[in-house]
Amino acid sequence: MITKNSDITTKFTGIDFSKYSSMTEKFVNEFASRANQKGQFLNWVNLPQEQLKRLDEIYSLAQKLKQQTNAKKLSVMGIGGSKHTVEHMLSINGLNVNHDSIEFYSDVDSASLERFLYRLGNDVTSSNFMIASKSGSTFETKDGFLRVLDMLTEAYKAKGQSEDDAKKSAAKHFIAVTDANAEKSELRRTSNENGWLGDLYIHDDVGGRFSAFDDHALFALAYAGMKKEDMAAMLKSAQEMSELSLNPNLELNDALKEGIFWADAKMNGIEASVHQYMGAIFENTVYWHAQMQNESVKDTLKQVAKVPDAMHHSAEAHFNPANKLVFALTVPVDNGVCKENADAYIGALAKSYEVTGATFIEHTATKGMGLTPEAAGAMTQLRAFATVYQEIVEKIVKGIDFPEVLDSVLQPHVEFYKKNLKGGVVVPGRISKFFI
Repeated sequence: MITKNSDITTKFTGIDFSKYSSMTEKFVNEFASRANQKGQFLNWVNLPQEQLKRLDEIYSLAQKLKQQTNAKKLSVMGIGGSKHTVEHMLSINGLNVNHDSIEFYSDVDSASLERFLYRLGNDVTSSNFMIASKSGSTFETKDGFLRVLDMLTEAYKAKGQSEDDAKKSAAKHFIAVTDANAEKSELRRTSNENGWLGDLYIHDDVGGRFSAFDDHALFALAYAGMKKEDMAAMLKSAQEMSELSLNPNLELNDALKEGIFWADAKMNGIEASVHQYMGAIFENTVYWHAQMQNESVKDTLKQVAKVPDAMHHSAEAHFNPANKLVFALTVPVDNGVCKENADAYIGALAKSYEVTGATFIEHTATKGMGLTPEAAGAMTQLRAFATVYQEIVEKIVKGIDFPEVLDSVLQPHVEFYKKNLKGGVVVPGRISKFFI
């Protein structure tokens, strides 16, 4: 018997799900027929259960990387899903709160590089570096990686090492997260040729925004000190959410309900929508969710924000009767000293938005400075399912033919700017053959 996840509960108002009851099985069957099928980019559906088999390996690699350099920090070098998923997972699990374990670099300008180095105490040997890129040739990531590689080599030469020894010492600071196939990934070839530690993978058919349980996120969590048993609980909960999200019983399937919620609003002419996250736990979730929204739904009209910060300056537009919208709020269950006022604030938002239109409030169980591992796993997987369900619901209700691969898992339009970077060769200190 399948039961709902008790660490995440959702209350919907203002929407009649009964009008979709006759199509629920169609929605689920469409998803299920594509899940984990080669070329469908839905390999993340069962990724949590597959990753449970690799926890010992991932934790061992994290420990070995620390030991071979004695560097306390890990710097994550990657963009998009290679960064935002890691930020999200660290934050909701209450890790790296003081930024004492994990740093990020994903920029290409000099001021940002200087700020990054400053956070490392202007000593690149104080950090190890996880380079995350599926192809291994991502322009922004490669730029930062090559600059740091050059700095590390020079730092060890300054300590009296020969050129060859300095390069070997620099190589000990790196671990690659990329395609397993060296023929496909330039970064995998670099890792193999230079003897970098171990093998971490970006799995096939797992798009960046859907990769919160892939190797780059789990390795960063392990490096930041997440207990192995907590990671196991998180992955088990995520897999349970996958099973619930492929259940045709709508009472058990909150992911489908959320997909219907957003699709129903659009099909009824409400283009603007709001999903707010309450509190510092979700500081970085908003970036990941915004990426999910822009790349999957391909809709720039949805506001994803953290409250209370964004509440007062949003309220003037949200409560203007001329503006029609639907609203969602994800909140942590407060068991601490602020509970009374936090609950009052949530109640005020819920009551206010119920007047403006359809609403759902999502409560997530907490532990210390983050969510429970079970809530972290469930919420993250639920969000991915709901995003894809929005497309499936709209197409089936409107009678639109499905493409070979769902639009929500592809991102063809990003090539519009990427083509202007092709031919660019990134080397430390300069970028040559760069055409725009």
